[in-house]
Amino acid sequence: MSRTAMPKGVYALGFISMFMDISSEMIHSLLPLFLTGVLGASALSVGILEGIAEATASIAKIFSGAISDWIGRRKPLLLLGYGLATLTKPLFPLADSFATVLTARFLDRIGKGIRGAPRDAFLADITPEPMRGAAYGLRQSMDTLGAFLGPLFAMLLMVWTFNDYRTVFWIAVIPALIVMLIIVFGIHEPAKAKTAEKKPFPLQASQLKLLSPVFWIATLVASLLTLARFSEAFLILRGDNIGLGVAFAPAILIAMNAVYSLSAWPVGVLSDKIGRQGLLVAGIATLVVADIVLAYANTPLLVFIGAGLWGLHMGLTQGIITAYIADSVPAHLRGTGFGVYNFVTGIVLLAASVIAGYLWSAHGPVVTFLGGAVFSALSLIGFLGLRPLLGKKHA
Repeated sequence: MSRTAMPKGVYALGFISMFMDISSEMIHSLLPLFLTGVLGASALSVGILEGIAEATASIAKIFSGAISDWIGRRKPLLLLGYGLATLTKPLFPLADSFATVLTARFLDRIGKGIRGAPRDAFLADITPEPMRGAAYGLRQSMDTLGAFLGPLFAMLLMVWTFNDYRTVFWIAVIPALIVMLIIVFGIHEPAKAKTAEKKPFPLQASQLKLLSPVFWIATLVASLLTLARFSEAFLILRGDNIGLGVAFAPAILIAMNAVYSLSAWPVGVLSDKIGRQGLLVAGIATLVVADIVLAYANTPLLVFIGAGLWGLHMGLTQGIITAYIADSVPAHLRGTGFGVYNFVTGIVLLAASVIAGYLWSAHGPVVTFLGGAVFSALSLIGFLGLRPLLGKKHA
């Protein structure tokens, strides 16, 4: 497949994701250490914060996805979601308590929730089905490139500013403003979305029954996997636990996201050619190995290896699961399908992050990551058992 064959809107969404992730990860890669080192919060508090933040995003996604289907338009919700996230960025450098950070993360994640399902549905709207693996992989690669650059900028700026968290947080506002410009001038609704007639509101039993068994299988497997893949804040804490130090702890996310970004697009293209099931199995197995390495890591090198394997797992699974969702729901329910999927997995992530925070506080990092390995193995067993139900079309 030639790169020129990809719809321009996919690239626009990719740049939007990239710049917003640069902004967000400049903050989030330092936030666990800012919370524990400056504001005096505990690891359990970090887990609760991250869990609440992601669960909030998931609840918002189920409604925003349904609304985008109902009104037949995605761009207004993209503007609202990314705009809210942009407006909350200054709250982080102004924060002087855990409650302020919690409020900022809460509002930021509402923005993420509003934009997430409409964005994924918009991508499906503009991309032919045979290209969707590549399209979702490309967007995810650019998103993750931002997640790579954000911590890198944060680390360099922390060295340059002599560990001045608040200055770094202020600089992070700039790429968020760039996002708004791209949405306004670079995103155009497809004609079908503009002229679509209003339908019954999707969040009712008669509409949800139209979501296929493949959709529910993909959601179930992803939920089990989410229990294993708790907040990446714990990767940062693991790096600090090994002794990387405040300025260099974001390098953990740099390593993870470098592998994630480099693998997501090629995996998406490959999944369009050879099928998705085998790649998803490999991705889940990779997370088992990553958790074991991180559990027993006693040097920075092993932490980086574990983070790299975590990133490879993400590259092998996230775009593929998203493509499963896009392929398995009716076109008029795409936003709803992505909303339901993200709602379910987000609630699971709340539980996973709180459990991880408790295990870390009570038993330390070894038990935390071994628990992740157990959940990874269970999700792998579950997917292998459900594979025959997916059928040849979704192989």
